[in-house]
Amino acid sequence: MEKQPFEKFREHRAHANQRVLDTDHLGIKRFFSLDSQCYRDGALPGRIKELLGLVASAVLRCNDCIDYHLEQCVQAGFTEAELEDALNVALVVGGSIVIPHLRHARLSMDFLLQERDQQS
Repeated sequence: MEKQPFEKFREHRAHANQRVLDTDHLGIKRFFSLDSQCYRDGALPGRIKELLGLVASAVLRCNDCIDYHLEQCVQAGFTEAELEDALNVALVVGGSIVIPHLRHARLSMDFLLQERDQQS
C-alpha cells in the first residue's frame, strides 16, 4: 500500500529533525529546545498554544508547520469545527494568499481526523 502524503511528511520530518539534532551546534540545539518549551502549559494551556501555532503557520504560509500543528491540535482533541474556525482566522488575517495553504490544511485535517476516528 502506498503511503499517504501525511505519512511521508512524518517520516521526512523525523529523519530531518534527527539529522539537525545530530549537529554539535549549541545555537541550533538551544533554538529547538526553546521551540519545544514554548508550547508547554503556561498562562495559556499548551493545546491553545498549538492552535495559535496553527494559525500563525497558515498566515506565514508554511505547509510543514501547518501539518505539524494540525497533528498536535488533533492529538489535543480539537474538533473539526474548532480547527475550521481557527483556520478561518488565519484566512481573514492573511488574506487570499492563504487559500492554497488552507486547501493543504483541509486535506491534512481530513487525513488526521479520519486516522483519529479509526483509532478510537
